[in-house]
Amino acid sequence: MLDTFTLIDFKIETNILFRQGNLQESTVSQEIDILSRITTDFAALRDAEKKVAELIFADIDFVTEASIGEIAQRAGVSDASVTRFARAIGCANVRDLKTRLTRALAAGRRFIQEATPEDSSSVVYDIATQTLALNRDLLAQADVAGAVEQLDNARQILVFGSGGGSSTLSQELQFRLVRLGYAISAYPQALLPRMVASTLDPDDVVVVLSVTGYTPEMVESAQIAKQYGAKVIAITALNSPLANTSDIVLPITSRETDFIYHPSASRYAMLAVIDVLALELAMRHRERSRTKLRRLKLSLDDHRGGDNRQPLGD
Repeated sequence: MLDTFTLIDFKIETNILFRQGNLQESTVSQEIDILSRITTDFAALRDAEKKVAELIFADIDFVTEASIGEIAQRAGVSDASVTRFARAIGCANVRDLKTRLTRALAAGRRFIQEATPEDSSSVVYDIATQTLALNRDLLAQADVAGAVEQLDNARQILVFGSGGGSSTLSQELQFRLVRLGYAISAYPQALLPRMVASTLDPDDVVVVLSVTGYTPEMVESAQIAKQYGAKVIAITALNSPLANTSDIVLPITSRETDFIYHPSASRYAMLAVIDVLALELAMRHRERSRTKLRRLKLSLDDHRGGDNRQPLGD
């Protein structure tokens, strides 16, 4: 029977081979957003073809389901014009056009149709408040004490994050804990976490940040870290591949709205977890924490001046 390490090795190696074998296919099949292509090429289209384009933006659902004849009749053009339009924007035929339009819809209707207008200033605070309230109850059921115990006893702490929010907040966790005297390093890249994970030992702890828990680089880095005995704490979605790989999960969730212009609210949830961990670790060694923070404050005051209520590190 294969042991755990052998199984992890097999899964990682299989995934690498799969990616290598499909690299060329993946590159070729990567398609431009068809709606952007239509917008870019619109001025160069014939008048009849422009009518088809206008119908797509007016009723994309109809075009994805209708026959060539129905599309032509609704747009007021000939069947041949519909076919010429598909080819003019880089599609093999009308079927290919409809397939690409369906993919555009699958990405989310909110990225195609305008949402109900909202007050862009007040909605920021409303969404932040709702997200924090939702995640407060979720975190209350998690093993925060176990995560704090592992972090406090680690030889070194490594934080992995990839993408917009996770990469930035991996550095935030580093900034929060380094001032408390912990040996911690952040690796907000895609490939570097994988490299670092292969150097770890059983007394190391990795914190992996991923809102969805599906980012392959983060899941694979966690698997590699566990292969070498390191503990893995994930700040991620429950029941995700990353969550299922980790020793301790500190769950986060967000209810993304149709108001796509607002940045993802998941950042608030992840930052709250980071602040909870920093607070718990600081209180675990109150005297040491006071000393470290006092020394940091004196150093900053000498550098920038100002009153004694300025925040540390900003």
